[in-house]
Amino acid sequence: MAAPEEYDNAGGLVARSAKGDNAEPLTISEISSALKRTVEDRFGFVRLRGELSGVKRAASGHMYCSLKDENAVIDAVMWRGNAGRLAFRPEDGIEVIASGKITTYPGRSKYQIVVDSMEIAGEGALLALLEKTKARLEAEGLFARERKREIPYLPKVIGVVTSPTGSVIRDILHRLEDRFPSHVLVWPVLVQGQGAAEQVAQAIRGFSALSEEGSVPRPDLVIVARGGGSIEDLWSFNEEVVVRAIAECSIPVISAVGHETDTTLADYAADRRAPTPTAAAEMAVPVRTELIATVADFGNRQRRAVYRPIEMGRERLDARVRRLPQAQNLLQPQAQRLDELSERLRRGLMDRAATGRDKLTRSAARLSPRLLEGGLRDARRRLDGARLQPALVTRPIGLGRDRLDALWRVASQFHPEKPLERGYAIVRDADGNALTGKTAAEHHDRLVLQFRDGKLSVLREGSDASPSSPPPPPKPASSKPRRAKPSAAGGTPPVQDDLFG
Repeated sequence: MAAPEEYDNAGGLVARSAKGDNAEPLTISEISSALKRTVEDRFGFVRLRGELSGVKRAASGHMYCSLKDENAVIDAVMWRGNAGRLAFRPEDGIEVIASGKITTYPGRSKYQIVVDSMEIAGEGALLALLEKTKARLEAEGLFARERKREIPYLPKVIGVVTSPTGSVIRDILHRLEDRFPSHVLVWPVLVQGQGAAEQVAQAIRGFSALSEEGSVPRPDLVIVARGGGSIEDLWSFNEEVVVRAIAECSIPVISAVGHETDTTLADYAADRRAPTPTAAAEMAVPVRTELIATVADFGNRQRRAVYRPIEMGRERLDARVRRLPQAQNLLQPQAQRLDELSERLRRGLMDRAATGRDKLTRSAARLSPRLLEGGLRDARRRLDGARLQPALVTRPIGLGRDRLDALWRVASQFHPEKPLERGYAIVRDADGNALTGKTAAEHHDRLVLQFRDGKLSVLREGSDASPSSPPPPPKPASSKPRRAKPSAAGGTPPVQDDLFG
């Protein structure tokens, strides 16, 4: 092979081989294959002790992960056949001993171990620390269910704590735009590495400290989000400072850290846990189109509920109207009878007129002037021949007058006031009713004595009635009324002593 200095045109435009050079340049695949053979020949079987990280199960059944210690990391792959025979479920943080061979992955110029078998070596330090922290915070009640708050149905302002340059914020904004455009405030923070936990906690407390009357609107909901990664990448969200900041936040918090299989202590402290940042956006707001459709459906249902009784009433009315007989059918018999009666009336009138005409014609023959004059002469002769005597009329009248006079004389003798002319008197009560016995008179304090020439009011001895008060007018007698004659003296008659003393 020629020395490097013999390549005079090393900086030329076209590569040329030096004289006597028989070494052809290698392709990338050739050198990758050579390295692969060298590594596999040298490390055909190894046993490694390390902590699992980033364990993933592919759809094909193969398992991909990393083995690490304090200073180094090596990628590992376990094919489906060997992965199916494992006696435990590999998870991040478990310290294991893996047996297999070292090989290279030419597609990325990486080396990795193809694991044939794997056994648990001991509990990982990170997971042990995680479990201890979780137990301590849970004992303080930071993860209690009664601390969880309801997520607002339609928040006006949403605060997001995440990295401003990652795909997480773009996914959240895109999902919010699709579902229900909202006002989003982004608090940029580091999501992994040194100082990330402090920045996340400070952002959560900053959102909670915002005033509702300030220039910056206070969020109705806070989303703490980060993409997927290994347990080391997500460790900032297991820090106690982040957990306490979420628990103390006065605003409802949704934790969307990692993928669905990733779980951090922030998920336990948050009011809601979302499997992904995109899912957190879906939890935060409803679908605007669905909400509009739901409201429209409620409006339609309300209108249908209002119009339904009217429609049902119209349908019932139409059904009843259809069952009712037609007006012409109801009137048809009467109309037919009216036509028949009209025809009968017309014929009757014509017949009556014809009959009258015939009768008049027959009578006209008998009403000739000669016949009338003859009848008049006969009537005059009969009148002249009849002699009317006055006695025939005056005699019944005289007899009737005599009977009437006799009846009047008898009626005059039996008139109730006739005895007054012979010195008798009629005793009446204050109402003018005639009293015929002593027992009836004792029940009245005031009595009225009717004489021939007037009436006299008397009082029973010991009564409280005032003598000065005039007696009430008597009721008219049932017989023919007679006007009492006034006293001869013209004044009030003297009070008579008690008749019952």
